[in-house]
Order: sequence, then C-alpha cells, then structure tokens
Amino acid sequence: MVHYRRNWIPGGTFFLTVALADRRSSVLADHIALLQMAFRNTKNLKPFAIDAVVILPEHLHAILILPPSDADYSGRWKSIKAWFTRGVVAIGEAPPRDHRGEYLLWQRRFWEHTIRDDQDLERCTSYIDYSPVKHGLVSTPAAWPYSSLHRYVRAGLLPADLGGLGGDDSGHFGERED
Repeated sequence: MVHYRRNWIPGGTFFLTVALADRRSSVLADHIALLQMAFRNTKNLKPFAIDAVVILPEHLHAILILPPSDADYSGRWKSIKAWFTRGVVAIGEAPPRDHRGEYLLWQRRFWEHTIRDDQDLERCTSYIDYSPVKHGLVSTPAAWPYSSLHRYVRAGLLPADLGGLGGDDSGHFGERED
C-alpha cells in the first residue's frame, strides 16, 4: 500500500482539492444544497473554518483552517464525502458501486497543500477565485455562483468585477491536465 506523506499541523491552514471519480459529472453543482448540508454537518461534528471555496461541477477547491489542537483535515473530507454521497443516494441518484459495494462517486485521494504564509494564502485564494474562468465555465470570477468570492465582495474586501485583474494561473493544485 502506498503511504502518502501528509503535513499534519494542528491549527494549520490547508488548500485542498477534492474530485469526483467521473470527471465528466456535474453532480456537485447540480446538488449544491446537498453539498452545503454535508459541509454543515461535518463542521458540527468536527469544527473548521472555510477561508475560501469554489464548487465546480466535478471538483472543488477549499482553504480550511483547523482548530489549534486538531490536524485532521483528512477526516473532515471523509465526512463531507460520506454526507454528500448519502444525500445523493437518498434522492435516487445512486452512483455505481465497486465489487465491495462501495459507491464510486469520489476519487479516493485528495490533494493537499499547507499554506505557509500570507503570500501563499493570497496566491491560493486567487487560484480559487479564478478557477471557474480557467475551466471555461464563466468569463469573470463573479459570474460563478458557487464561490466564496461573493462573501468577500459583500464585505467590501474585493471588487465586484475581478475580470480585469487577471488570475494567478501558476500551479495546478491537484488538478488533472486536460
């Protein structure tokens, strides 16, 4: 078995990418309310803060901040995936199963990057904001409805139209090159 090296830092801030097994699917955006419920239920059991997030049709990016004595971002993703999968199954859209009977909705692994400093946080947040544009879903970041960008615009921390700023497209943050 492969043992992945993860950076376990209690109270850390982590950029994470989680993807569906079927990268042609749109189930995340199609069932955004179920995903929000999965996040809420997980936060109630295992607290964390979301600094930035974008939900795309078949994957999502998020920056999570964990409590000071906790480094278990992996357990949180497992919980979010499980809640969402149960919700999808409950509405009758059950994904296929493997030979063990497990649903094949999510990729088994996820990508994680430890945020090192304010500049790194800004770079990762910019990547999240511009991800819908990068994937050709919209022409400006503010046009994508499933992004924490809107929270920062409402708070007056970011301008409503980021289209002219240009995004930071350096790095791929766990995404597959198409």
